[in-house]
Amino acid sequence: MQGNNKKICIVASSLGKGGAERSSAQLSIMLHQLGYKVYIVTVLNKVDYEYKGTLFNLGELKDANDTFFGRLGRLKQFKAFLKAHNFDAIIDARTRLQAYRECIISKWIYKNETVIYVLHNYKLSKTFTPYNWLNKYLYQNQPMVTVSEAAKTHFKKQLGLKQVRTVYNAFNFSEIEQASEALTKKDIELERYIIFFGRLDDYHKNVKLLLSAYKASKLPEAGIRLLVLGDGPDLELLKQYTVSLKIEHSVVFKGFTVNPYPYVKHALFSVLTSRFEGFPMVIPESLGLGTPMLAVNCKSGPDEVIKSGYNGILVENFNVQAISNAMNSFIFDELLYQTCKTHAQESVQRFSVKNITNDWNQLLEQILHQP
Repeated sequence: MQGNNKKICIVASSLGKGGAERSSAQLSIMLHQLGYKVYIVTVLNKVDYEYKGTLFNLGELKDANDTFFGRLGRLKQFKAFLKAHNFDAIIDARTRLQAYRECIISKWIYKNETVIYVLHNYKLSKTFTPYNWLNKYLYQNQPMVTVSEAAKTHFKKQLGLKQVRTVYNAFNFSEIEQASEALTKKDIELERYIIFFGRLDDYHKNVKLLLSAYKASKLPEAGIRLLVLGDGPDLELLKQYTVSLKIEHSVVFKGFTVNPYPYVKHALFSVLTSRFEGFPMVIPESLGLGTPMLAVNCKSGPDEVIKSGYNGILVENFNVQAISNAMNSFIFDELLYQTCKTHAQESVQRFSVKNITNDWNQLLEQILHQP
């Protein structure tokens, strides 16, 4: 740990149930290890992931009073908190969708503060307000961090961002490996299976596409089941969809678990069929456990990690036949499968905590020492 007196505040939607939230928790640990004094402000009262630093949970206040005056009171307390601590930098990893709220935060709460905005998605409507003129006014000259190169190029073009760079999400592969040992293959009680793990939001994750491709593949008749690990608003809809496809006996909905890694480690391969992403954390997590990945080439992230035929298979999005063919290839082409399995772990070492911590340290040093 390097000693310094710099104080950093991470502002996150929450510290629970999501890739962006998990990334914020990991960032707090990395900055703590660099010697920064870390504080975290959360908007929602969800804390599932380990973190380091002092937590100011605005979500508790929201649960107690979510009226107009309650929201106004939380904004005032947020402003007072920042003023009291006099942070050297604020890292804001929230989504910024509500125009009036973002005007208040950007122009009043963050007035005279050094703020770095983290963009966890590729889709403009999931990241900024609906008004591009307002987005440009609020953010065009602010330091921005994207979690993929494709997102950086996209937002530079859309909003004319002048200070934007890519810092990938970080992964503690040794901790992931250790967590994966919590259950043995016998404990899981599934012989041969593939896995999807993530939030069951079909507009985003397009799990229906996965289910349709699985149905079209040879996996169900070969006795290879599909394990769906996660929860979300479309759980019941997706269960009903498996019934309509007549694959309900081959698909297992396990629900949300804080530790998905034993299930990922013992899967034949993992699958991602999202319509869009920022940087899908499930890909390095799966590959880091030596489990090959089958992913659609959505924007953004998969093609920055997966080299098709080397550590996984990357296929055209929204193409049921292409996905089902790739599933079959992983099961029935032993040379392809073993090649991808052999290269999986080493292919993601560039996303290790050590490397990404160094990237964040360089970024903060650059910003905090600007004249």
